[in-house]
Amino acid sequence: MTTAAHPPALHHLGGTLYAAQIPIPLPMKTVTVLIDLAPPVTLIDTSIHTPEAQQALEGALSELGLHWPDIERVIVTHIHPDHYGLAGLIEERSGASVQLLEQSIQQEWLWSDWNTHLPAQHRFFAEHGAPPEFGVGEAQTAEWVRPAVRLMPLLEGQSVPLSGAEWQVLWLPGHADGHLGLWQPETQTLIAGDAILPRITPNIGLYVDGRPDPLGDYFATLEKLQALNPVRAVVGHHGPVMEGVAARARDISEHHLERLDELLAAVRERPRHAYDLSFVLFARELPLTGRRFAVAETLAHAEYLRLGGAIDRSLENGVWVYHA
Repeated sequence: MTTAAHPPALHHLGGTLYAAQIPIPLPMKTVTVLIDLAPPVTLIDTSIHTPEAQQALEGALSELGLHWPDIERVIVTHIHPDHYGLAGLIEERSGASVQLLEQSIQQEWLWSDWNTHLPAQHRFFAEHGAPPEFGVGEAQTAEWVRPAVRLMPLLEGQSVPLSGAEWQVLWLPGHADGHLGLWQPETQTLIAGDAILPRITPNIGLYVDGRPDPLGDYFATLEKLQALNPVRAVVGHHGPVMEGVAARARDISEHHLERLDELLAAVRERPRHAYDLSFVLFARELPLTGRRFAVAETLAHAEYLRLGGAIDRSLENGVWVYHA
C-alpha cells in the first residue's frame, strides 16, 4: 500500500469518526470520505477511481493506522463517480461489504454494464435537441468508476451502528434517485452526501431510466431536511461540515422556484426543446460535460412543470418540444 506524499487533511468529527478531503478532477476539487475507526471499520463514500484519489485515500487511512484489509464496511451515499468510484477496488482489497440504498442497487448496472447503457443515453439527449457530438467524454466518465461486485441493500428507516451510536438510514432523492443519508437524532447530526451543499446547489437532473420527477423528489427532500433541522451536516463538497442546514434548504428551494419561473416564461415566449432551454437557465459557455448537466437539470425543471400541468410537450421530428 503506497501512501501519498502529502496526505489529505483529516478532520476529527468526534468519537471515532474522521473526514478526509480527497482530490477529484471536477470543479468541486475535493470530495469528503468519512472513516470510522469503531468496528466495523467503515468508509462512507470512496471518492473517484483515479490514481490521485486512490493515493490520497491510502494516505488518509495510513495516518489513522489503517490499511485496505482493515476496512470492513463501505456505505455509499449515491452512485455518482466521485462517491462510488473506488468501491470495487476497496471491495477487492479488503473484502468489505459495500452497502447502499436498494434504489441505487437497481441503477448500479449503469456502471457495471456501461457500454450497453451508452446508446440509450445518446438517444435520450438527441430526443431533447442535443447535437450529435453531445456524447463525447463518456468514456472518461466510465473510467472514473470501478464497480463493486457484491452489493448489500440498505432500507429507509433501518438503523446502522456508526461511531458508537445508532444512525437512521434516510432516503434523500433528487440529486440521485437512490441518495442515502444517515441521521443521528441524539446529536442531531446528518451525514448528507450531496443532498445539500453550502456553496453550490446540487445538480438535479433528469436522465434516461431515472425517476420521472427528480425536482419534485428534491423539493420533498428539502422539506425533510427543514423538518429535521440538523445542528450540523457532514457534506460531500465544500465541507466537511456545514451548519444552518434548514435555512440553506429553504434558500435552495427558493432558487429552484425562481428557475421554474424563468423556464415557464421562456416556454410561453415560444416552443423550445430542452437543449435550447438549457441556455435560458445556464447562459454562460460550458464544456460539453457541463452542458450535459445543464440539459439534464433543465429537463428536471421542464418535467416538473409538465407533470404539474403548467406546460405540455409534443414530439416533432423525433425531438420533444415544450410548449405552453
